[in-house]
Amino acid sequence: MSSVFSTLHESLQQVLAQRLEWTELREVQERTYSAVVTGSDVLVIAPTAGGKSEAALIPVMDDILKNGRMGVACLYISPLKALINDQEDRFRAFCIPTSLSVMKWHGDVAKGDRSWKDGEPPHFLMITPESLEVLLQEKNLSSDLRRIRTIIIDELHVFVESERGVHLKVLLDRMDRITKRSVQRIGLSATAGNPKEVLAWLSEGRHKAEIVAVPSPPKEKQFVFIVEPEEKDRINALVRIVDGKKALVFVNSRSVAEKLMKASAGRIRNLHIHHSSVSLATRKTSEEAFSSQDGACIICTSTLELGIDIGDLDVVVQIGSPNSVSSFLQRMGRSGRRGKSAYVAWVLQNPCELLCSLAIIECAIRKEVENLTPLKKPYNVLLQQVFLYMYNHSRVSRKQLAASVLSPPVFSDIEPKILDQIITHLVQAGYLTTDGEMVMLGTEAERVFGRSNWKDLYSVISGGGEYRAVTPDGEVVGKLDARFVNSRNSDEISLGGRNWSMVKCDEGHNIVVVVPSGSDSSRIFWTSASEGGFSPLVCRMVQKIRAQGGTALPLGEHEREVLQTVLARIPEGVGQDGLHVVEQTGAKGGEVLIFSFSGGRFNRLLTLLLQDRLGGKAQVRYNDFIIKVMRAGKDGAGQRVMCALREIQKMGKDEIGTVLPLPQADGWKFARALPPALLHDLSLSDHYHVEEFMDIMRNVPVLVTETLVPGIQSHEL
Repeated sequence: MSSVFSTLHESLQQVLAQRLEWTELREVQERTYSAVVTGSDVLVIAPTAGGKSEAALIPVMDDILKNGRMGVACLYISPLKALINDQEDRFRAFCIPTSLSVMKWHGDVAKGDRSWKDGEPPHFLMITPESLEVLLQEKNLSSDLRRIRTIIIDELHVFVESERGVHLKVLLDRMDRITKRSVQRIGLSATAGNPKEVLAWLSEGRHKAEIVAVPSPPKEKQFVFIVEPEEKDRINALVRIVDGKKALVFVNSRSVAEKLMKASAGRIRNLHIHHSSVSLATRKTSEEAFSSQDGACIICTSTLELGIDIGDLDVVVQIGSPNSVSSFLQRMGRSGRRGKSAYVAWVLQNPCELLCSLAIIECAIRKEVENLTPLKKPYNVLLQQVFLYMYNHSRVSRKQLAASVLSPPVFSDIEPKILDQIITHLVQAGYLTTDGEMVMLGTEAERVFGRSNWKDLYSVISGGGEYRAVTPDGEVVGKLDARFVNSRNSDEISLGGRNWSMVKCDEGHNIVVVVPSGSDSSRIFWTSASEGGFSPLVCRMVQKIRAQGGTALPLGEHEREVLQTVLARIPEGVGQDGLHVVEQTGAKGGEVLIFSFSGGRFNRLLTLLLQDRLGGKAQVRYNDFIIKVMRAGKDGAGQRVMCALREIQKMGKDEIGTVLPLPQADGWKFARALPPALLHDLSLSDHYHVEEFMDIMRNVPVLVTETLVPGIQSHEL
């Protein structure tokens, strides 16, 4: 019997034995328990379905039971309301038999159920960051958070690189202040390429911190690759793969999910769709489909990458290649549970998708995963906190405002003079007003954020880019992209796997009234930066595969021929490092290809700088792998591009900043209230990521490749 198991509170031992038939803990739970009981902050990294939730729950429950903790002892924070709904049953199954209480609190919970009687708060409170911000505004209930000893943050990797992560850090600091102690933090994640940095981000050096990393045990994995250029052939392949099976079919965007759902309807039994814009009822129906004994198939986006439990699967199907190794590991982790072999079928459109899929698998085999990088200039969240503080304090001095909003460690790099500059601009723009030395909310803040009792202040997520689609009876169908609705290109839409006609648009309330339609001409799209290209890690692995002339992964004869077809499009001289500059032979006007293999974000920035340096009639285009320069001159085009690249290598941040177009402030919820200079600073650091670009450019060799098959096009990769 495990030494840890035998020390657990007797009622907890009974729950584990009766519910899970456990007489000992898994390695991840043993090691997590040992780390948690020392009081350390802990980052737990283990594969999907690897027991992370239990690993965090067991030591916290044990402490509550042994010490008779009263009130809210633990916060469970999740990035998704759906994940809270799913985890609630798991928490209750553990807690209720031991007389511990659990409550969930988020926007989908009826308002009357988001409360508790005096003196009867739950032991475990499950919540999103935005709902925690709301709860902290309610003085009667928030006072019951003073006894919290532990905060569990699920799917931590979702937060680290985002503004929601900055907001989370502000809330964690506030919990330390409310409790007057350094509340223990336990982060859970399936993937992280730089776990030490992620742990430092989570813990902030407040006290001891420890990583518990348990890799997935070796087990058989089966991959099948189907490359079909014609859509009808890809649909036929999908139907064959999922017939009679329980399958998740992952796509990389909501638009593709809707298109695939429409094309597969009537050909796949028990077919469902799941993405962030379909209604809660539709998503719930999809999640419950796997409880059927018959086959079931869900077409989904990244919404089912996270820890929502959909039970045993027969196969995971990937339509196209995922954008990152992290996404692939999350998706593959849905298959191969409970002793089964992982089975992933790849349905691909062209040789390039095969090459990228193989690159992702090779990265996973080498245990290379994307690093997580926090934001450097969190001005947008700082503004949110300024407005929230002003909303809760009718009149404050600048000194009092600065002392409060700059106190969280996540803002430690923001100098007081920056905040003073922001406040001065807010006063000039009417967001704030003054009375002598005192500052108050102004008319512009009331106009922009004051609707619906200032609820816009509780979240850093922009909410103005979507319309709710509802039927005349009030049934919520889902959400539509504002640009799609305003384009008026079509009144026929496909949403949630059904066809609808838009009959009325209420722009004031962001509502579209829809009715069922029999039209086959429906269409839909969403705009989202998250639906972008491949990560730099994947792109660099593509370069390595080309340099070594292929892959060691076992492939069938046909797949190997397809792979060699795409590799042959890349010049032999392109090695596994560096920027390779190739002048096309026989091209009119001078065309040059730069093989960078650095990803779309890097290539976009380099494209803007090249366009500025080359000037004139030169045209520069890019994808994740190649930058193509056209009309660079009839003679010496390659040399001109080389000179431009060397000039760019010497450019400083300020010089680069004068070239780059300033993004629209609407991309950030509160940044429209920033002084232009700070918005520019924010965009350089966290939109263009100029510092990372400069670091790569200064250290990457720029090489000339002499030979190239004439007429290669960048889109052929």
